[in-house]
Amino acid sequence: MTDFRTADGIGARIKALRKLRGIGSARALADLIDHPNVTDAILQNIEAGRKVDLTISQLLNLALALGVPPSVLLAPIGRPQNSLDLSGLSSGFDGMTSAEFDGWMSGMLESAYVWKTAAEHSERAQLEALRTLLECVREKARLGVALGLEATRESGSPFIADTQKRLSTLDQRIDLLASFLESAGWDTTSLITRSS
Repeated sequence: MTDFRTADGIGARIKALRKLRGIGSARALADLIDHPNVTDAILQNIEAGRKVDLTISQLLNLALALGVPPSVLLAPIGRPQNSLDLSGLSSGFDGMTSAEFDGWMSGMLESAYVWKTAAEHSERAQLEALRTLLECVREKARLGVALGLEATRESGSPFIADTQKRLSTLDQRIDLLASFLESAGWDTTSLITRSS
């Protein structure tokens, strides 16, 4: 069986992933996607390499159905130093490796891709701050539930004091991240109030 991570071309990666997931046919995969833009015939053409240009919605529908990020379908991630194997790309992609492509797609600052302008670097820093803010909000909600459960069991527990300290630290970090993002024009109110 072909390894989807090293397969050549988007069609081969989709076919390899479909088989790995135990989805027996292109029709069965199309049936998992509740949208008419991905049909059995379209999937057969993609997998055979006769259709290489996918719409964004087709790509996202396929990635979701196969349980992978879109970048896994777009690049041979298992060969991180290899160049992209997608057709129809501008010369700006010439020489870009799979690892650099994945970093560029994910917007991660600490990736193989080198950000070229200050504006691009700033935008990526904002996205990274947004991701961190969302992680902090989720952790705050989780700790709030844990604290509530522990408080009903025993008072004065060291767990309660430790959790309250961690919540206080999270609140400070959330405030700092929200302040940074708001200074860049982001509205973080709905994200933060969701955890309160």
